[in-house]
Amino acid sequence: MGNISMSLIWKTALIVALGAVGGELAYYAHLPLPWMLGGLATTALMVLVPIRLSFLDDYAFPTRFRTVFVALIGVMIGTQVTPDLLALAPQLPWTIAGIALFVVLAQYGNMLIFQRLGGYDRVTAFYSGTPGGLMESIMMGESSGADLRRLTIQQFLRIIVLITLLPLGLSLWLGAPVGSASGLSLPGSDRSAGLVEVAFIIAAGVIGLYGGRKLRLPAPQLTGPMLLAALATLSGVVDLHLPYWLISVAQLVIGVSLGLRFKGVDGPLLRRSIWLSLVSVGFMVALGVGFSLALHAITGIEILHLMISFAPGGVAEMSIIALSLAANPALVSLHHIIRILLTVVEMGLVTRFVFLNGRGD
Repeated sequence: MGNISMSLIWKTALIVALGAVGGELAYYAHLPLPWMLGGLATTALMVLVPIRLSFLDDYAFPTRFRTVFVALIGVMIGTQVTPDLLALAPQLPWTIAGIALFVVLAQYGNMLIFQRLGGYDRVTAFYSGTPGGLMESIMMGESSGADLRRLTIQQFLRIIVLITLLPLGLSLWLGAPVGSASGLSLPGSDRSAGLVEVAFIIAAGVIGLYGGRKLRLPAPQLTGPMLLAALATLSGVVDLHLPYWLISVAQLVIGVSLGLRFKGVDGPLLRRSIWLSLVSVGFMVALGVGFSLALHAITGIEILHLMISFAPGGVAEMSIIALSLAANPALVSLHHIIRILLTVVEMGLVTRFVFLNGRGD
């Protein structure tokens, strides 16, 4: 057992180090979110190249290691909760109603895309097209008889395509690099952090993670630390600011773990799945932009903040994008958590009353 554990540690350290090389190259190329995109691209190439890399044969990225950095992202988001967010409360019913309608329209549109263009059966198309709840989609899809291989790759590609193309698209739209590529950093992130401050940050992440799981919060690894850090920040008990290097490491670990999701996917399936994902993600982004424009006119909330709130990627990944753009990450995270909750509720109802009752054909 000890040898296996040490083997896992050394392999993970090597893979993260190689991902860091990709992140460094992406940083000097002035790409947005360089550490996440660079790490993702590096590990994706490692598992997709025809040359067999034997040390990856029995390797799976340790979930607990990734969870630690997701918890730190939660702390980052919590430190951005200010009284300004509370001032937006009167506008939230409008945006939450928009998210609810977005979930229904995105789900139906994606189902048509995967059925008509992809040739997927109805069950596989439904669960491949859910705009959130990655693990719930896979589990419910499996119980309903979906093609698990196609479903899994489409769900991971939804997140990967979004976190790759959204920052690039925003850079083109704004006419300049965005986020860390433009030199932007979070308030206080350029400060040096001592051991005591780093210890407080880690403690907030661990305690928040434990509390989130005990309270059965949605996405507890993110929401628990986020709520704890938000309470600490608003009360003035402690002033937590994550240093830039810690933010970069969190981006790198998330990116590396996503790139490894391509392991075991053959060329024809990958090409077809990427093409369908581009169509699906393009449809959802266009739908989200439409909602953002309408809600901006109603609420006055910045269009950029709304666009990221409606981009249906993973909560942690979209939160990193919001953090890198200083786009009110607490507001963005709130809407993504609501999107996932609504999607899971919708999936549960359809699974129970349609597919498990034999009416899905």
